[in-house]
Amino acid sequence: MSALKLYDYPRSGNCYKVRLLLSMLGLDYERVNTDVLKGETLTPLFKQINPRGQVPVLVDGEETIWDSMAILVYLARRYGDSSWLPQDVMGAVRVTQWLAVSENELLYGLARARASLVLGRPFDLASCQQDGQAGLAVMDARLSGADWLVGGGVTIADIACYPYVSLAPEGAVSLQPYPGVRSWLERLEALLSE
Repeated sequence: MSALKLYDYPRSGNCYKVRLLLSMLGLDYERVNTDVLKGETLTPLFKQINPRGQVPVLVDGEETIWDSMAILVYLARRYGDSSWLPQDVMGAVRVTQWLAVSENELLYGLARARASLVLGRPFDLASCQQDGQAGLAVMDARLSGADWLVGGGVTIADIACYPYVSLAPEGAVSLQPYPGVRSWLERLEALLSE
């Protein structure tokens, strides 16, 4: 097995998703701290690794994969079993739907609300909070009758949604109105602590 290297920024939820899956798969990897706030992702050298100038980036031998969703799919397929990303068409579609929620309502809502308050980023806080609450409502509707976002066990859909949901209070978005989401967080955190 090739040595894995993750270009990472500790406060990034997208990087955290990748670290979570690496941990849950029991994979050893080298962490390369890349300071986004100091512009380290915008250097010509870094842009040779990722032309988008963003973290996370995973290097696995000769393969370089950028974008957190692409990395989750890669790790699930390369190192996980089919429980992480189902092989059947509808299972894969259902996972992909939740990956879209993680990169839309949760990113533009919860993550940006947090970035506004924690990092002083110039986002419209009220609009971000509203978008985040919409995403939480969709999740809660699913999780009020199911333990996981897709199927009967944890998938990369859960991993993708977890970071920004768990950090929602840092964006002044309460999780109190979403009992299904709160129970899901408890189940996922129990797995993470094993």
